[in-house]
Amino acid sequence: MAAIVDESQRKSIADFVEEARDEGADVFQTECPAGCFYPPTLITGVNTASRVVMEEIFGPVLVALPFRTAKEAIAIANNTLYGLGASVHSEQLPLALETAKHIQAGAVWINCHNMFDAAAGFGGYKQSGFGRDGGKEGLFEYVKPSWQQKVRISELSFDMAKFGASYSADCPAINGNGSEAISVDRTYKLYYGGAQKRPDAAYSRVIRTVEGKVMAQIGESNRKDVRNAVEAAAKAQPAWAKKSPFNRQQILYYIAENLEIRKRGFARRLVELTGVSTEEAEAEVALAVARLFYWAAYADKYGGTVQETQLYGTVIKIHEPMGIIGIACPDKSPLLSFVSLMGAAIARSNSVVVVPSEKYPLLALDLYQVFETSDLPGGVVNILSGSRDHVSKYLVEHQNVDAMWYFGSQEGSKFVEHTSAVNVKRTWVDYGVGRDWTDDKQGRGEEFLYHSTQVKNVWLTMGDIFAN
Repeated sequence: MAAIVDESQRKSIADFVEEARDEGADVFQTECPAGCFYPPTLITGVNTASRVVMEEIFGPVLVALPFRTAKEAIAIANNTLYGLGASVHSEQLPLALETAKHIQAGAVWINCHNMFDAAAGFGGYKQSGFGRDGGKEGLFEYVKPSWQQKVRISELSFDMAKFGASYSADCPAINGNGSEAISVDRTYKLYYGGAQKRPDAAYSRVIRTVEGKVMAQIGESNRKDVRNAVEAAAKAQPAWAKKSPFNRQQILYYIAENLEIRKRGFARRLVELTGVSTEEAEAEVALAVARLFYWAAYADKYGGTVQETQLYGTVIKIHEPMGIIGIACPDKSPLLSFVSLMGAAIARSNSVVVVPSEKYPLLALDLYQVFETSDLPGGVVNILSGSRDHVSKYLVEHQNVDAMWYFGSQEGSKFVEHTSAVNVKRTWVDYGVGRDWTDDKQGRGEEFLYHSTQVKNVWLTMGDIFAN
């Protein structure tokens, strides 16, 4: 047994073990040399809430817990903030494979442990990190799309603690403030859990046409609305991920078909809000429909591959969903950007909490009726209107949001990356540069799929017939 890296780490290991002993655990140890060494230790008789079970010890300490069923074993394995590696040992390969599939870890070894190869990326889930070292997936950490210029950000000076902390509300303006009278005062609600919900606070924002005429009012989302939407997304995501790729495809195709039926209304809305020509509006709606068909086709075409390593066996790379993704959409191409980001994420089995364009949110809010008539399960897509930065602040701070995509300002991008370091959240930001959403490379490139998934490598050993 090698020495511990330093005395402080040896003391940390000892504190873990002594805490377990104080809790009534059975601790079995052998002798070890004097100096910066710690004896190999086996701990049994602890409960699943013990710190030695929940946290990484980083020492020669093994904690063993009994289980009655495979489901219970998976629940125990996933009952932690970390997920770097795991191993499954069984004589039944189907049972081992199914267990490996459901364990939340970046590497799972079957009937072996700690096998590594530069051709297969190594990295974790949850708070064990989100990057990968090795393999093609590891190269993605160091490259950018060929169309994208190098981003140079000047020194930004703003108060991180106050970023997005407040938001403003408009006074009621329907049929008032000099606006033209309309037949019905329209106030859009939020959308989460498959239903339209009133915002927690009684605040709203007036949305006007490009000419300044009042069109509608929308709700201003706050921290409580974020909490409710994330709860809905967390409830829906496991069942959505278990649906077959074919089933998810059909739902996305159905959304596209229903959007196409309403294309004239959406085109008219684009003209009124953004001032683009009718031809440009119709082109954006048509491209949004095509983009949904495109992402639907990828529901069964980005599942993973077989890694070619030096192992005498097989290493399977599986692209698994991130889980819950928070998305802050840009103002440019408000319908197309929303569909491009949302479609990619849910095609790969994620549930999303989306903040639509702050200036032109009605394009996304009008999709409520499309979702409700397209067999989309409640909670898969959740929409929170309001201030982009205010809602993004609470999304990126939320512990149960697994990834955050932010397309807004440089300050917002910096805040998202800075804050995500606290809870190790995977991020995708544009640093305020923006992109051409009508361009295929920029609006539907592989980076969308890359950010929608995380890699799990499952190692299967062989050797019953031929020696390794």
